[in-house]
Parts: sequence; structure tokens; C-alpha cells
Amino acid sequence: MKLLKSNILLFLGMFLLVGVHSHAQDETEGVEFTMNLSKEELGVNERLRVDFTMNKDGDNFKPPQFEGFNVVMGPSQSISSSWINGKRSFSKTYTYILVPTARGSFTINQATIEIEGQTYKTTPQKVEVTAAVDKPNSQKTVDDVADENLHLVAEVSKGNPYMNEAVTVIYKLYVSPNVSVTNYRPLDNPTYNNFWSQDIPVTKHTAQNGTYQGKPYRYVVLKRVVLYPQKSGQLNIEPLSLEIFVDVPTNRRDFFGGRIYTSTSKTVSAGSRTINVKPLPEAGKPAGFSGAVGDFDFSVTTSKTQLNASESLQAKVEVSGKGNLKLFQLPEPELPSSLEVYDPEYEESINTYSSGMEGKVSNNYTIVPSFRGKYPIPSISFSFFNPGTGKYETISSEEINIEVVEGPTASSGTLAGPSSNKQVVVPTGDQFHFININPNLSAITSERFFGSNLFFILLFAPLVLIPIAIFTFKKREAIASDVVGNKIKRANRLARKYLSTAKKELGNKEAFYVALEKGLHNYLKAKLHIETSEFSKDKITSILSEKNVNNSDIQGFISLLTSCEMARYSPFSNVQMQQDYEKASEIISNLDKQL
Repeated sequence: MKLLKSNILLFLGMFLLVGVHSHAQDETEGVEFTMNLSKEELGVNERLRVDFTMNKDGDNFKPPQFEGFNVVMGPSQSISSSWINGKRSFSKTYTYILVPTARGSFTINQATIEIEGQTYKTTPQKVEVTAAVDKPNSQKTVDDVADENLHLVAEVSKGNPYMNEAVTVIYKLYVSPNVSVTNYRPLDNPTYNNFWSQDIPVTKHTAQNGTYQGKPYRYVVLKRVVLYPQKSGQLNIEPLSLEIFVDVPTNRRDFFGGRIYTSTSKTVSAGSRTINVKPLPEAGKPAGFSGAVGDFDFSVTTSKTQLNASESLQAKVEVSGKGNLKLFQLPEPELPSSLEVYDPEYEESINTYSSGMEGKVSNNYTIVPSFRGKYPIPSISFSFFNPGTGKYETISSEEINIEVVEGPTASSGTLAGPSSNKQVVVPTGDQFHFININPNLSAITSERFFGSNLFFILLFAPLVLIPIAIFTFKKREAIASDVVGNKIKRANRLARKYLSTAKKELGNKEAFYVALEKGLHNYLKAKLHIETSEFSKDKITSILSEKNVNNSDIQGFISLLTSCEMARYSPFSNVQMQQDYEKASEIISNLDKQL
């Protein structure tokens, strides 16, 4: 019995000793510290994932230098621990995401860590970086996903237009179904130098289905603009830049299994576009061509063709159609000198579509005849360049005859007035009358002139009239000798003439600045005899400098043109418009004194 008891105690002691030894051996042996690469060969545009994994927890982890790579993410740490059939399983990993800096062969050197007082090292591994691949399959960050799924594109309707031919630029944002755009804001709006530009408002941002590089996308039209190139040659269209706020899906899910999204913002740009603008051909250019480019109709009409003297009629010179309606001058009719003609009243009805401007412009002349007769209004010609046919076209109006049936007859002296457009007036109606056979004569009573009221009036009239005549003569002489003052008055009248339309549009920002810009251009064209095609800021500065115009006036003129361009993209108050109008009047007055 004692022997049995001693054998049992010996067996239990040996079992406990083996268990303790086995546990100590598990704790001290089997430590693993390894480096795992997602791939040993990758393209220069791919990413490399590096995992440093250990089966026991440690301290003082030191990663390698990663020569030839940039760390874009990491270290991220993950720990896994579990008990299976009474056996503990543990794993701890440090993860890095790397991008190569160049092609070639690189070595990921060893990393170190201390586990239970001992230092462990990984084995270095070589990585081969090759040329870029078409479909990189490395793990992407949120920004990478946003970059791949957002594209801002500028679609240009014509890459090789004629000068002053409409070019439409449509900015579309393509968005992949994988992401969701929440908002956007413009960072840099293009200024469209060397173009006359007109924005087409986008009232609704409606998503539409489309394709981008052969893949299904949704796209939204963000901006439309119509451009009219003002010079020939290679012209750059500046890029539009936007900041896009986007939600990108992650691999995580919420409590209910829904995908968790991460918000980020990305800057996208449409890129710079270049178009080759063809000059208008010189061959066949009509003498009266004023820069009209498009497809137009032309007409000259009058409100009536028969009227009495001192009554008025309206003569309308109108151009309608599709083209650069705001960028040329209407032809002027040549009217007989015996007709009183007032300054024309300009009217326009223009809509801007994606294909360009459409509508009509006209000058309305008020005409008042003074004498009886027939007055012909000669035929007027209007020339334009049609980019559809690549040729110049000329339309001539029909001659219109105005008949004044009642009124005084013009004398020969009146008809011989110094006018280049003088027309002979042909009297109509009864020119000879019967002699009155019932004169109804009465006796004439003679009165003495000496001592009469008329005698004393004529006697003392010179005493009153001579001082008045002397004063009037000196006043007119003083006015005539004031050369500077007269020039200022003429300049002020000239400024009011060219800015009359702009003054009527005060308070209406877009119409005001379009009229102001047109008035400034028309003044220079009339004063310097230059064509619309020459209107660029550099050209204007050069011409005015050659004319010895003060630099401050040149800069003021250029700043006004800049304000007219910026007014399409920025809010302008009524006070600012009034200041710009007064400044334009002052600049034109100053220029007219110097030119």
C-alpha cells in the first residue's frame, strides 16, 4: 500500500515537471518576426504594401529606411489574439504603403524589434520597379479613388475657327458611380484674353448618363461660354479649376451593414486648350466690310413713303441673323441734304445660345422734310463674311422714294447747299395759278413820315442797337478765341454721343457694360480709323502711345475695358456703374483733346 502511494506521488511529480517544462519551452521558443511584401515586382505607378508580422508582442520596433520609396501611409498597427482548444494564438502587424520614386532594383532592408529582452531582425528582400503599368492594382487611398473617379473636361466646339466666329466651350464634370459629389466651388475662372466672351447661364445642374474613356459615367454641365476670337493665330483658352467635395466609399460597414463613406476634397482642372484662329481672307474683301462674321439678312425700311412737310417718318436700317451681332457697325444711309435727320436710336434684340448670338440690331433714324417734292433714299450695301461658305457676301437694299405732297417749295439757293449728298428736289402739284380778277382794292391814305412814331423809332434805334451789337460781337469773339474751351465742349459732346446707350442702361449691369465697351470701341474706331480685328489691349496701348497720349489716360481706358470684361463674372453696384460711366466720359474727353 505504501509502495502504491509512493508510485502515484512520483507519477504526479513527473507529470507536473513535464507540463512546466513544456510551457516554458512554448514561451521561450517559436518566436517569429517576418517581413511580407505584396509583390516583388511592380510598376512605377503602383503601390507596394509591406507587412512586418510577429507572433509575440514586442517593443522598440524600428522600420528600415525604405530607400527608393516614399511612405504614403503607415505605420498602421493591427493585433489578432485568440484561444483555440486551450492554445493561445497571437499576431501583431505593422503595415506600410510605399510608392517607388524611380525605376530600378531596390532592397527593403531589415527591421528590428525586441521581444522578451532579445532583438529579432527580418530578412532583407529585393523589389524590382518596372515601367508604368496600364492597370495598377495596388491598394489605393481615398484621394486616389477620388482622382480616378472625377474628371473636369472642357469641350470646344471648333478647333480651327475664323476670326470673330463663335466658339463654344462647355465645361463638364464627369463623376463615376463609385463616388458621390456633395458640392463644389470655383478656384480660378479663366479671363479669356484675346476673346470677346459671353456666359450662358446654367440654371440647373442635372446629372446625365454618359461615357468617359469608354466607361459609364454621370456628368453635369457646370459652365457654358461663347467666345469670339479677336485676333488670328494660336490662342490659348485658360483652364477652369474647381474644388470638388466628394464622398468616397470605404471597405468598412456600419452596424446595419451599410457602406461607410469618407469625405474628402479634390482640386480638378479642365486643362489649357489651344485653338488655331484663321484670319479673314483678304481676297474678295468688300470696301465697306466692317467686321461682321456670320449669316445675316439686311433691310432698310421706312414707316411711310408719303407725308407732308414738317411731318416725321422713321427709317430703319436692320441686320438680323446669326453671328457677332454686337461687334460691328451698321451702314449709314445717304440722305438728301434738304431732309432734317436726327441721330439714330440704336436697338438690339439678341439671345446667346450654345451656337452663338442670334437676333437683330438696328438704327432708327427720325427724318423731317422741310419742302415739298420727291426725295430718293439710295440703295445701301451691307457686307459680311460667311464662315459656312468661306466667302464674303454683300446684300443691297432697294431704293426708297419719299414723296412730300404738301409744303413750301425749295428755292434754288436751298438746293445748292454745301452737302456731298445733295439731291435735286422735284416740285409737284400746281406751280401756276390764275390771275385774281376780283382784286378788292382799297384807297391808300398818305401819312406824313416826319414826326411819326416810325420816324422816332428809326431815329433812336441805332443808339440802342449799336451797344448791343458791340457787346454781342465781343462776346462771340471771346468765345471763338477760347480754343481750349471750345475743344473741351466738343469733346464733352463727343463723349455723350458715344456713351448715350450706356447711360440709358445704368442699373442694368450686363447691358450697361456691353454698351460701355461698344461705345469705347466705336470711339477709337471712328477716331483712329482702325478695324475691329485690331482691338486688343496691347494694340490699343501701342497706338495711343504712338499718338503721345498721356499714360494715365491710356491706363484709364484699358482699366475701363477690364471692368467691362470683369462685370460678366463679378457683382457691380449702381454706384460702381455710375463711376465707370463718368470715368468713361472723362477719358473720351481727355483723349479727344490729345488726338
